[in-house]
Order: sequence, then C-alpha cells, then structure tokens
Amino acid sequence: MTTHHHAPRRSARLRIVGAALTALVLAGTGTATQAMAAQNTEQQPQSAYTPPPVPTLAWSDCQGGFECANADVPLDYRQPQGTKITLAVVRKKAADQTKRKGTLFMQPGGPGNSGVDYVRNNYAGLPAKLRESFDVFGYDVRGVGRSSALTCFDDARYTKAVTDAKGVPGPDAFGPALSEAAEFDAACQTNSGALLPYVGTEYVARDIDLLRQALGEEQLTYYGRSFGSYIGTVYAAMFPKRVRALTLDGAYDPYKYAHRPYAYDRDQYLALDGSMSRFLDWCASDQPVCGFGDGDPRGAFEQLKKDLDANPVTTASGGKANGYTLVYRLMFNINEGKVIWPSLGAALKKAQARDNTSFLLRPPSPASFDFLGPNVVVECVDKDYPKSLHKLEWNVESNAAAAPLLGPAMAFGPPTYDHQHATACVQWPAETPSRYDGSFRAKGSAPILVLGTTGDPDTPYQHAVALSHQLDNAALVTFEAEGHTAFGRSACATDAVIDYLVDLKVPARGTTCADETQPPSSTPKTAPPGTTLGELRNGVNERVDALGTVK
Repeated sequence: MTTHHHAPRRSARLRIVGAALTALVLAGTGTATQAMAAQNTEQQPQSAYTPPPVPTLAWSDCQGGFECANADVPLDYRQPQGTKITLAVVRKKAADQTKRKGTLFMQPGGPGNSGVDYVRNNYAGLPAKLRESFDVFGYDVRGVGRSSALTCFDDARYTKAVTDAKGVPGPDAFGPALSEAAEFDAACQTNSGALLPYVGTEYVARDIDLLRQALGEEQLTYYGRSFGSYIGTVYAAMFPKRVRALTLDGAYDPYKYAHRPYAYDRDQYLALDGSMSRFLDWCASDQPVCGFGDGDPRGAFEQLKKDLDANPVTTASGGKANGYTLVYRLMFNINEGKVIWPSLGAALKKAQARDNTSFLLRPPSPASFDFLGPNVVVECVDKDYPKSLHKLEWNVESNAAAAPLLGPAMAFGPPTYDHQHATACVQWPAETPSRYDGSFRAKGSAPILVLGTTGDPDTPYQHAVALSHQLDNAALVTFEAEGHTAFGRSACATDAVIDYLVDLKVPARGTTCADETQPPSSTPKTAPPGTTLGELRNGVNERVDALGTVK
C-alpha cells in the first residue's frame, strides 16, 4: 500500500512567504489580466517586465521511491517579485536516467483534485513505456490539497447543506438555493478571502511554466484529464512554443467554459442525463443482470428519489442518505462506463430495499468537501457568468427541466460539483485577476493530442471536437464508449497516447477507438482486467481521480 503524506486537512491558513496580504486590493478583472499578458508573453519584449524567480526544488525522499519538494511561486503574477505561495510537488524518476526523454507532468481533473495524490496513486498503473521514458511529476495546484487549501463552508455546514438537499426539489426551490449559495460565497470570503482572486487557471498555467523551468525542461510534456485538459489548453495558449507534447483527455470546450458558461453548463446537464438514460434503457433490456426496477427501471428510479427524500436512510455512521445522496453518487460513478452498469443496478436495488451498504447511499463527507470547495471557487474565478439573477433563474430552471433524471437535484442543490456552480458564481464576491481571458489558438505550438469519449457524462464529446477545431494544431482521437475520458479505459486510445508522448507520433486524422469493456454478465466483485470499478473508486474512496490500467 502506498503511504501518503497528508497536510493538516482543510486548513484555512495561507502558506505565504514574504509580506502579509491586505484583503482584496485589486485592479479590474479583464483589464489587469490583459495588461499583464501583454507584458509577459513569448512574443513580447521583456524590457519592462521583471520575470518571477524560478523556484528552487529541494527534493527529499517521501516513501515508495517518490521524491517531494516545495516550490515558491508568486501569489499574484502582477507582482512577480512580491508575496509567494508554496506549492507541493512530487516526482518519481525513471529508473534508467540515460534513457529518459524528460519529465511528464500529470494533471488530474477537478478542479480540486490533488496532483500529488494523482501521481502517487496512479504511478504503478502507468504503462511501462511511460515510466521508463519519463520522470513522472505532479503537484497540488494553488488552493488545493497541500498547496494552501482554501476553505468555504466548514464540515458541519457542508454536511447540513447536502443533508437538507433533495433528489426531487419542490417548485419553490430556486430562492433557497440562491440564499444558500450566497452564504457559501460569504464563507469563502471569510475563510479564504486573501486567496480567492488568485486561483484561476491563468495563474495555474504560469505556475506550470515556472515548474517546467525548475525541472530543467526546455519544453513541456503533459497529460491532463478532464479539468486538467483546460489547464493544458490555457498553458498552450499562453506558451505555445514551450509545448513538446500535450495530451488533453476528456477535453473542455475552452471558449464555452470561459465565455459562455450557461451554454457549457447546459451541455453538461444533457450529457449526464443522457448517460443515465442509456443506463436505464440497458437496465430495462437486461433485467436479469441489472436487477433493478421490476421491468420499469426508469419509473422505479423516479419513485426511489421521492421515497428517499420523504424517508431518508440512516447510514452506518448515523448520517442521513436521501434522494440527493443517490443523485450525487450516480453523477460520479456513472463516469466508469458500461463496466459499472451491473454494479449500479445492484446498488440501486439495495437502495430501494433501504440497505445502507449500497455505495449510492453514502452522503458526501469531509473528504468530499476538500474537493468540492475548490471545485466551486476555481470555476467562479474562471467562468464569466452574467450577473443577472433573472437570467440565472431561467437557466437553472431550464437545465432542471431539460435533464429530469439527475438535473433537478443538481440545479437546486448547494454549491458542490460543476452543475451546481451557477448560483454561487453569479453572486461571486471576489475579483478575478487570475482568470484567463485570451485566445485559445496556441498558434505556433507543436501538435496537440485531444481525446473525446462519445458518451462522456462529464465532459461532453462535442467539447473535445470543438477544442480540436479551436487549437491551430491539434489531432482528435475519438473513443466510442460510455464513461469519462479514454486513457486507461481503451487499449487503442492508451497506445495512441503512449506513441504520442514518447515518440511524438501523431495519430492519423479520424482515428477512432471502439474497444470499451462491455457490461459483465453479472455484478463484478472486483474490477475486470484492464478497468476500474467505480464502486471502489468513487463510492467508498470519495472523489478519487484514478486512471484505468489497460494491460
């Protein structure tokens, strides 16, 4: 078992080197970002700009063959010589350093997942060719994990929020949702106000470029999944000539994400409900294996949400699991694709029987909250929501109606995962100088590899297509499958990634993979070979970001 180093959980203290911060003394959002970008790009002369110092990495052993270090980077890149924030980093070096091609940056999804844990948890499952060719590197981005983790609601308040939420909200749910989101925003300001403006993805990309230099790499080799694909996209846009190889898996449409957030949200609602609908259709067609619904799984699911709302199940720890709990767990576990479908059927049947051992009846816990708080905050900094409450109400109610299976619980729930951010972000109190506001073309970059999964419930396939068109030099690999992301779930896609990262071999135009593991003939107790099982990964271990291991 890998031993992990954990910083004190949910610390609201900002680890700062240098002068203390004074509240929110900030310039305007877009103007400040654009002015700095004009000063600090590869194309512009640097005479008027003093670049930030490259951090020094003092590596030390941190068990399991990994080395850990801290990197001091500017808190605010408009003041590159000023206050610093400390980032936690980890690497595992290639065994034969004479054969290594460089350093592979591994960036997890989120926002909110620990890059340190991502590397430690997934290193052993990486294809041997990647482990032999690269030192594998990860880090906790600013505001996450060991890198000055931000806090909004405390554990007790978050627990109350998710316990009070409903799987089937009533007709007057918008007002309470708006009020709770305002309370969440105020808690962010109170507990992490000094950090909030500086966690946007432009600053994250600048951090990566400093880390690249600290590691002695002339160019960046990178794999990013889900939100990690957006981080990689912004890096390429800002530093196109510094790209050696970027793999963007489960890719975002960056323009929609940053500039048309309501359109981005709608796509996510429809993708998630589409995946749930296809699962229920399979359940109806293969009742012996699914085992849920007595011939009408869709009707049974709607009734189950109502029943759990009316009469929550008491968990083993004394908490309460209701219809919202069910929806929340399905939202993450359905990411596993068809291999998880029999397990979802069995878990729904247990929930119907009020059996609290069902992994779909595990309410979000403090381990989840450490992920969910930053998830909301980063997107509120990155996404430019209109400030109209009327427009907000129309969009929230419209999304709930368009995605009736899981959408209403998400639309009117407390600020947690992607679908529930609009109510908080429209009322967001902090300035956003770290928001990226530029072009996503990455003009002049090396070829960039984009992967999209046709039935992805989290990052819709059309977003990967859109990104491949927005980038000046991109190749798209399509994985015809259910579930989130492709690397580690498809041997075909995994081989394409390996060939690209190691040998810079770009897949042929129109490359399509169709090797998803199909539903088992019975509920598996352990993950089938070459896959992961969501019950183990997301149901028990919270929102852990893990790769499959394709042999």
